[in-house]
Amino acid sequence: MRDLDREAVLLGTMRELAAELRPGRRPPRVSLDAAIERDLGFGSLARAELFRRVERAFGARLPDGLLAGAETPRDLLRALAAAGSAPDPAALTAAPLAEPAEAAPESTRTLPEVLAWHAERHPERRHVLFEPGDGTAEELTYGVLRRRARAMAAALREQLLAPGETVALMLPTGLEYFACFLGIQLAGGVPVPIYPPARPGQLEDHLRRQAAILRTAGCVTLIAAPEVLPLARLLRAMLPALREVVTPARLAAAGDAAAAAPLPPVAEGDVAFLQFTSGSTGDPKGVVLTHANLLANLRAIGQGIELLPEDVVVSWLPLYHDMGLIGTWMGSLYYGMPLVLLPPTSFLARPARWLQAISRHRGTLSAAPNFAYELCVRKVDDGELAGLDLACWRLALNGAEPVSPETLRRFAERFAPLGFRAAAMKPVYGLAECSLALCFPAAEAPPRIDAVARAPFARDGRALPAAAGDPRPLRFVSCGLPLPGHEVRIVGADGRELPERREGRLEFRAPSATSGYFGNPAATARLVRGGGWLDSGDLAYVAGGEVFVTGRVKDVILVAGRNLYPQELEEAVGELPGARKGCVAAFGRPDPAAGTERLVVVAETREAEEPAREGLREAIRRTTVDLLGTPPDDVVLAPPGTVPKTSSGKLRRTAARELYLRGRLGRRRAAPAVQLAQLAWSGARPQLARWRRRAGESLYAAWAWLLFGLFAAPAFLGVCLLPRLRWRRRFARRAGRLMARLAGIRLAVRGLEHLGGARPRVVVANHQSYLDAYVLTAALPPDLAFVAKRELAGNPFARAFLARLGTFLVERFDPQQGSEDAGRAVAAVRAGESLLFFAEGTFGRAPGLLPFQLGAFVTAAEAGAPVVPVAVRGTRSLLRGEEWFPRRGAAEVIVRPPIAPGGAGWSAALALRDAVRAEVLAACGEPDLAPPERLTARAAGR
Repeated sequence: MRDLDREAVLLGTMRELAAELRPGRRPPRVSLDAAIERDLGFGSLARAELFRRVERAFGARLPDGLLAGAETPRDLLRALAAAGSAPDPAALTAAPLAEPAEAAPESTRTLPEVLAWHAERHPERRHVLFEPGDGTAEELTYGVLRRRARAMAAALREQLLAPGETVALMLPTGLEYFACFLGIQLAGGVPVPIYPPARPGQLEDHLRRQAAILRTAGCVTLIAAPEVLPLARLLRAMLPALREVVTPARLAAAGDAAAAAPLPPVAEGDVAFLQFTSGSTGDPKGVVLTHANLLANLRAIGQGIELLPEDVVVSWLPLYHDMGLIGTWMGSLYYGMPLVLLPPTSFLARPARWLQAISRHRGTLSAAPNFAYELCVRKVDDGELAGLDLACWRLALNGAEPVSPETLRRFAERFAPLGFRAAAMKPVYGLAECSLALCFPAAEAPPRIDAVARAPFARDGRALPAAAGDPRPLRFVSCGLPLPGHEVRIVGADGRELPERREGRLEFRAPSATSGYFGNPAATARLVRGGGWLDSGDLAYVAGGEVFVTGRVKDVILVAGRNLYPQELEEAVGELPGARKGCVAAFGRPDPAAGTERLVVVAETREAEEPAREGLREAIRRTTVDLLGTPPDDVVLAPPGTVPKTSSGKLRRTAARELYLRGRLGRRRAAPAVQLAQLAWSGARPQLARWRRRAGESLYAAWAWLLFGLFAAPAFLGVCLLPRLRWRRRFARRAGRLMARLAGIRLAVRGLEHLGGARPRVVVANHQSYLDAYVLTAALPPDLAFVAKRELAGNPFARAFLARLGTFLVERFDPQQGSEDAGRAVAAVRAGESLLFFAEGTFGRAPGLLPFQLGAFVTAAEAGAPVVPVAVRGTRSLLRGEEWFPRRGAAEVIVRPPIAPGGAGWSAALALRDAVRAEVLAACGEPDLAPPERLTARAAGR
């Protein structure tokens, strides 16, 4: 048999098995060098099934040692070549062909490698179609992009750009942006995107404001539009490190004329670019992102929302911001998706162009801040919608600023007649410190809106569901689940992780997380927490495993997708004649009608005459426009002493905002003694509540551990000394129930009647916490033998305890031993023993039901025993993974009706697994961490 034929049959067999293991979902990419366990997810039982199928397909017998020793399909291919067998020709004809390689493989380590991979395989394929809005369109292919990027790199090398030096990009949206960005990377430099001037008249002021970013980043070159060149002398005077200000056209010409020279290597650990948040000119912080960070985030996004090469991306987002640069362009580049690009000004001028482009190009993916969706609702005329079809739009990502529940509803209702599905709207959450994305909703679920009671949330951060008929609930939008490989936790002021429905600071850790801020160790120290966790600066809570962002700890104002920082504006307004320096506060207020925030400027003044006051208002408006590019929505002139401050004289913007929203800003103050009393009372109440809550939690944790210590020795002795197994299990059950009562754990059990009868059965439960075995021991009948990992027997006391309770130990890492343990389990059930499996095999600190391993279901199918699904709820909040701080609460065990196997083979075990997991998922109250994908259905429809 030819090597290519043998390879095709082998990979086809593996794809078939991978598809069976993940019904209805996209199987992993199968290649000769994919790791059988890590990449393909084949456990010991699946590996054994694979070997059986390979031997049947090739009429060969593989060496026994290959069962555990093979690491990749290439190892199997070598063994088959040595065996020298040939399959039936019909099998070759029926073997599925390899999928076309459109997305870059995981072996690519940098963005230039991703570009090279695409350019070598399909250089003529269109990468970007740019529609500038003048009725024309420009196309950029992968091959042309690579050639232009290499020319830019050659020109930068001619300018003696050293590896690691920074180059600023101040360019409007256009095709030359991509060649410049990748050219800087190919030359060994670090791109620094900054936003271009909005209007020519603001060019000089804009450059002065951007100088803080250029200085912080240490940029040696600025690539900018031609209109910046006349001001190059000014920039060089302000920035001694800046050697060159050049246009893309000049770089391209110099690159074409430069002699071909080798380019420096680019490694995955190199800095890919510095992301400065737009508007951060007062104290700019550059987020350091490596190639490894970016590709990890892009791959996680692809897994989370099923990005495919046949998707079409439509975007007007600016390229100097992470949502447009990373999410739109880099995502399109990595996954081989064609990108239709509009200038931001094209959308802002006529929002209908965005919808028209989606309909015209059959766009499937498009993202925007919340204000853009609201703008379409309010500003698009019915006449502009004639003939539009938005049924193709499968993912409308909504992020970068707070998401309004009303905007979600209004947009879905307005565009439903055009085929837009409400479930296509996906509120998402991310931040530059995590490259881009952190949380995405489930693929098919509509946006989840959580209505919580206002009083307990305002008082102590408890996000309790609002009662039916509550006239004034707080409503928060779910951002979904953390992306694969990304973790989120909510912590209190003491740094401990909070249980569900408690507001705290959102922290995260991920392979796409930044190492810190460029040249700013003090800010980096404030960002990084212990254990690799990073502080997002946002407030949130978790409910049902989903993340609900409730506000920002930081003072950034989000207006129309831009981050505006108040410090610089406050200082500039304080310098105006008539305003009191140091007594100006700027903040945002929510505007549900506009779907964004409104900018409010409060300035103290002693001016009493109306002409002077009106002049000051106009000066504040002009200053705000000049500085931020947008006017204030409200200017409040207040008497001296209005703006709240701390004892050290720092502005209290949050307090000023609350006074403004309550209509009390500028009111005459009470007598000093009354103010002191009010201040003392308002500050003491929440502080006392916090102290009381922390003290109660700490005392309860101490009591729980004391109980464990008191119960451990008697429980061990009782289990070891009682002569009969049934007595020992009853003793353990009663001891567990007594301890639960003393610990204040409310334990509820439902559906015990489904465990009745004398017939042996296999019980399958989900796994949330170290407490699960204890809770199930206390809740379920005492005739079940737990199936546990063999590593637990390493401790002699644990080994004796488990043995006396009849625990069935299995090997997880040795495939040969695992296969033998599976056979012993089947024999035990056939002999009348009932076994209890934690089918996930492990648990994590984050909520969610993991994929089920096959051991329990193969055992049940082979033994002909029914499987009883059991859902455990609440134990994750009682004692979360990675910590040993128990909390008071309730646990519930739900027993579902038994499910009989449909046969004794592999297919029966797979069907049994899927049916049982569906029952457990429906009852456990946690999200599905292996959500079904729609690849099969979508591919069939194309």
